[in-house]
Amino acid sequence: MASPVTQVWLLAIGFVLFVQVLGGRDFYKILGVSKSADTYQIKRAYRKQAKELHPDKNKDDPEAAERFQTLGAAYEVLSDPEKRKIYDQHGEEGLKQGDMRGDPFSSFFGDFGFGFGGMREQDREVPRGGDVVLDLDVSLEELYNGNFVEVLRYKPVAKPAKGKRKCNCRTEMVTQQLGPGRFSMTQQQVCDECPNIRFVPEEKLLEIEIEPGMRDGQEYPFVAEGEPHIDGEPGDLRFTIRQVKHPRFERRGDDLFTNVTVVLADALTGFEMDIKHLDGHKVHIVRDKITWPGARMRKPNEGMPNYENNNVKGSLFITFDIEFPKGTLSEEDKKGIREILKQTSKQSVYNGLQGY
Repeated sequence: MASPVTQVWLLAIGFVLFVQVLGGRDFYKILGVSKSADTYQIKRAYRKQAKELHPDKNKDDPEAAERFQTLGAAYEVLSDPEKRKIYDQHGEEGLKQGDMRGDPFSSFFGDFGFGFGGMREQDREVPRGGDVVLDLDVSLEELYNGNFVEVLRYKPVAKPAKGKRKCNCRTEMVTQQLGPGRFSMTQQQVCDECPNIRFVPEEKLLEIEIEPGMRDGQEYPFVAEGEPHIDGEPGDLRFTIRQVKHPRFERRGDDLFTNVTVVLADALTGFEMDIKHLDGHKVHIVRDKITWPGARMRKPNEGMPNYENNNVKGSLFITFDIEFPKGTLSEEDKKGIREILKQTSKQSVYNGLQGY
């Protein structure tokens, strides 16, 4: 059997290997980007994977939360120029220098149950702060073209304070001996003693990527940016996309709808016109036949980009309204119109639900 000194050295070597494993995560591979990727590519890659890996979307997968946290850690480092520089030079372990909370050997031995004077604590569920859900008004132009929106957030941040406080409180079963062969088990609240802290609001600028094709009601999450918990992890901050009503277009799924009013002369003789789209390009319309009130034209691939595949677009539907002239016509004009239209008088009475 190995001596105690040898056992300690073996454990120390194991700890070093353990740190190397933790420090060996390839954040570029996790995000699926190259080492030369710019900030926009990193943000886009993160948002794309975050949609697929979010725990709410993978409730049946027990490892979903862990994968999502790993993705968030990779994004946090690579989206920050200073952290990314340190990571590129020294790896993840380089980021931890100066941020090693507590005794690393104690943490290592405790996690693996070696004890050294006490039994390993049973895993407890980590408490979590509340989620914050906010509406974000977005124009239809932004949902069509994409955009980056900056939001200023005042987030409560924990700062050291004087004194001590009770923390990590939990209920444990305590056994007491009442006499020979007599015992009683009662529940008792047990707390640790931790350094006191206070929450101070700090200003933080959040950048939200409005991706082309996003839909009204879609959520955009920021992991761990919600309400803090004094003894646990912060909740998430989620922005809910709220599409602002547009003066010219109405969106239904990936299709766009609009109305065009033309004068009666154009409705009878035909016309050409251009409609300015959400990105400024012109949609050309040609009508060489009679246009009646309520007539509809479909322009394929002129709708909204599909969120999952921006190369696919919906259709633009144009409904025509007719502006009739005001005033009265002379008998000669009336006769001329009847001769041109070659229509005889016909009136029908119906209930408005079906035509004749």
